[in-house]
Amino acid sequence: MHDLALDMPHVTVEYGSGDNPVYQVGGKSFIFFRNPRPDAVDPDTGQRYADVIVFWVESDADKQAMVQDPRSPFFTTAHFNGHPSVLLRASRIGELTRGELAELIQDAWLSRASARRAAAWLKAHPPA
Repeated sequence: MHDLALDMPHVTVEYGSGDNPVYQVGGKSFIFFRNPRPDAVDPDTGQRYADVIVFWVESDADKQAMVQDPRSPFFTTAHFNGHPSVLLRASRIGELTRGELAELIQDAWLSRASARRAAAWLKAHPPA
């Protein structure tokens, strides 16, 4: 996953609390790794998830499409209501193909990149 994020142009990595990576484009985060928080817990044990990754999305409609199926590895919490992002546990990342993960990362990058950078990237990588 890290290599895919770093393959996007103009990406910098900052480190947040707990030395968790925060991937940015133009100073705007598009992926970050959360510390355990009380809003994302195992429903059986009540223990906080220690492996939550946040990915920006283009719109609330995109977010809802990703989280509506309970079998999906993507989820959200009340803390992220109104925030254009989805959550994914690192322990479930293997449920995505490399292509799906690349698309998720590219879409996150596109949602935060400047219009000029996004247009240049899309021109060089037209949709199939």
